[in-house]
Amino acid sequence: MTYVEALAEFDGPGPSLFLAGGISGTFDWQVDIVGRLANLPLTVLNPRRRNFPTNDPSAAPAQIEWEFRHLRRATAVLFWFPHETLCPIALYELGGRALVSEQALFVGTHPDYQRRLDVVVQLKLARPEVAVVSDLAVLAEQVREWFRRSHGG
Repeated sequence: MTYVEALAEFDGPGPSLFLAGGISGTFDWQVDIVGRLANLPLTVLNPRRRNFPTNDPSAAPAQIEWEFRHLRRATAVLFWFPHETLCPIALYELGGRALVSEQALFVGTHPDYQRRLDVVVQLKLARPEVAVVSDLAVLAEQVREWFRRSHGG
């Protein structure tokens, strides 16, 4: 696995997976997913930065721009909606990605995520092939299965 953390740029070839979903006020679910996919030869694009410079007024715009670019560059996007927050920006991003059928999409929510029903119903309408799961292990297994089918891994 090649690991790319915001704000490092990635524009390389090969399969890539953007980790979208809750960051602020949530546990670091991205580290769990990275660990579960560590032996796959793909690039993981992680917007969660180990050290976000909260006192730098240019940090948030740079972060938003990085996420915008890399969500579109990735060959696949994984969303996780934790129960600690509504994740309004992730919901917005999911709406934009749900309509991009050439990009593989994986979506999971914590069982207690407040808008789980909305996510399930909206995806059933927009991308019926996307099964919304409620467990990170199952979500990672969906990515592994996609990788095996699409990239022979």
